[in-house]
Amino acid sequence: MAIKLSEISTVEPKDAEKDRIKRRTEKYLVKIEDLQKKLYAEEKKALLVIFQGMDASGKDGAIKNIFRGLIPMGVNVHCFKKPTEEEFGHDFLWRVHHVVPRKGMIQIFNRSHYEDVLIQRVHKWIDEDTVKNRFEHINSFEKLLEDTGTRVLKFYLHISKEAQLERLLERKTNPEKHWKHNPDDMKERELWDDYMEAYEDCFKHCSEHATWHIIPADKNWYKEYLIAKYVCEALEEMDPQWPALVENEA
Repeated sequence: MAIKLSEISTVEPKDAEKDRIKRRTEKYLVKIEDLQKKLYAEEKKALLVIFQGMDASGKDGAIKNIFRGLIPMGVNVHCFKKPTEEEFGHDFLWRVHHVVPRKGMIQIFNRSHYEDVLIQRVHKWIDEDTVKNRFEHINSFEKLLEDTGTRVLKFYLHISKEAQLERLLERKTNPEKHWKHNPDDMKERELWDDYMEAYEDCFKHCSEHATWHIIPADKNWYKEYLIAKYVCEALEEMDPQWPALVENEA
């Protein structure tokens, strides 16, 4: 079924109580911390968490707050920016495949291989035949990961155009956020409708092996609750166990 982002709310349900939701979030975070220790110790499976969203949708904050309590040696974050000259010289998944998680690890992608069917498509740096081919390659890539023990979680942080503008303007007025300001963000904002269509196509064509989770992102407390819930449930389904004691024989 096709997803229309314009029909999906970017805010929490009316009956959502902030204090109660935040308490639930903390419970999920405690469970995630315990499950991650087992995942790392067992070294049999891995978790890849992908964050996509428009500028200022809160990817950095979500990563910081959801994964803050994990043991550092068992989690990595990789931010995908404009490909380097060497990366442009290879297929579009080359720079992605070598940073997927090894067994026992949680790997977080701040943006991902989907940039190659989003920004490149919106700016018409690639044609529609290339987009279609890349969809097929992405599906095969994600199937490969799932088949070899890596669970893939994909989050789209669904922010409203109004909330995005408020956050982008805050980057110019709040000294703690000056470093995030990028004049190009306003230019990309002018292509909002094109990005929405491109994302909707990703949801339609690239959900075969790893489902997309559309996360209302106008309110951070509700966004973080849903992400924590899905991460916790994924780890519970993976069911990592403490390894049995191995004693050396005399």
